[in-house]
This record gives sequence, structure tokens and C-alpha cells, in this order.
Amino acid sequence: MECRYYQRLDDGRVECQLCPHHCKIANGKTGICRSRRNKDGVLVSEVYGKPCSLAIDPIEKKPLYHFHPGTKCLSIACTGCNFRCLNCQNYDISQVSPADVDYYELSPAEVVALCLKHRCPGIAYTYTEPLTYLEYITETARQAHESGLWNILVTAGYVCQEPLADLLPHLDAANIDLKSFSDDIYQRVSGGHLQPVLDTILTMRNAGVWIELTNLIIPGVNDDMQMIRQMCRWMADNDLTDSPLHFSRFFPRFKMQHTPPTPLHTLKEAKQIALEEGITHVYLGNV
Repeated sequence: MECRYYQRLDDGRVECQLCPHHCKIANGKTGICRSRRNKDGVLVSEVYGKPCSLAIDPIEKKPLYHFHPGTKCLSIACTGCNFRCLNCQNYDISQVSPADVDYYELSPAEVVALCLKHRCPGIAYTYTEPLTYLEYITETARQAHESGLWNILVTAGYVCQEPLADLLPHLDAANIDLKSFSDDIYQRVSGGHLQPVLDTILTMRNAGVWIELTNLIIPGVNDDMQMIRQMCRWMADNDLTDSPLHFSRFFPRFKMQHTPPTPLHTLKEAKQIALEEGITHVYLGNV
């Protein structure tokens, strides 16, 4: 499947314009996400119609606490991510190439039919980074809306504005992983930058998408309470006080096996700061 959002370069490479990495990809190679490949000057998605994970989840697992609570959703994921988080929870499918995992073959219409068959009112694009296979989810989400289903995006929000604009008309809700409020930490731990994520949050909010934010607190990494206060003040300054904020507990994963779990008192202190800064709904996750 040929991708959208790329430009051919004079030397045979292509420049992917889906996310802020703007990967310049040589023939036969993939970008950082591993799922978009240059094939003879054409950028193709190697995961279109090939989800590696399917499940029926409670919507609270996304986590979304204020969007159709008590309902279930069909969760779907393809391999790939444009971050390299040292603490990745789903690294066995997000940090691998499509050829390394088994997959289903499901067209957008078949995903919608599966959702209807199991009487789920909506679809969640989740587990990995759905924005790396944006063409697939955009078409699936469009057909889902036509069938009366809603669409949820669970994302780190690292995407350029033009591709995001194409998806927004088909999107109803999103949980965005705001990993920290420090560009330095974003670079060191995830391999990206903070500002594009903030831009995604505000663009979604302005488009009427229901937003909930998750901040995974990692001991010794992003547990500085002054930084957490700055994050909450940014939310307040941008009319996001009614957007639920989930502080999530870290457990050792992937390349951070020797980092201890987040102490409960750290999460409680973060919650108190958020409440002091005017955030209306604050939740603790993984506790």
C-alpha cells in the first residue's frame, strides 16, 4: 500500500512527512517506525491491513474514564512506533519489524464488520503507535463512522499537522501519552521532542476530540514535582482543566529493568499538585 505524506528526493531516497522525524529513507530501507519502507522510490506501508493484535477491552483500559464509561471497544494494533522509549510496555510488537510477528489480514471493512459482530460500539487504535499506520486507521475510522461506530486513538501524539488533520474528522476520543514536560527527557528516553506532542493535544482539542492525558511517572526520570506542576499549569493555561489526567505507575520494563516501581507517595503527591493547579479529574493508574 503506497503511503501518503512523503516526497521523492533526487538521490533515490524518499522523505517521509508523516511525523517530525522526517526520515530520509534509502531504497529498500525503512524509517524509524520500521513499518514504512522505500521500494524503488515509492514509500509503502508494510502493515496496511495487517494487524498483529486484536482484543476486546473495557474502555477504561485505554485509559478513558469520561468517554462512554462502562462500554467495551475492539482494540487493534499493527507493528511499529516512531519512538524508542526505554521503558516500552509493548516492545515485543512496537519495537520490531512487521516480518518479526504474526498478523491477521483484515481490510478496513473487515475490521468494522468484526466490531459489529462482537457488538462493540467503537474501535480503539492502540498498543503500539497507530499514527505510524495512519492511512490504515483513517480509512478504517471513516468506515466505522459510516456504520455508527466511534473511534479512539491511544497515542504518543508524535505526528505532523497535515496528516493529523486528515484523521481528525473521523476521531471521537484520544488518550495521549504526555511522557514528561521536558524536551531533554523526551530526547533521552523516547527519541523525540516535546513540542509536537503539545501541538497534537491542542489540535485535537480544537477539533472537538475528547481528550484524556496519561503521564507515566518513572523514578529518577520524570518525577520532579516542579516539572509536573509546570505540566499542569500548561494544561490550565490551555483550557484543559476538564480533561482527565492519569498519573500512571511505572514498573520495570524493556531497557529499564533496574529502575524500581514508582512509589505510591510519588503518585499521590503528583495528584495533589494537579488538583492545586485546577485539574478537575485526576486518576492514579497501575496501582
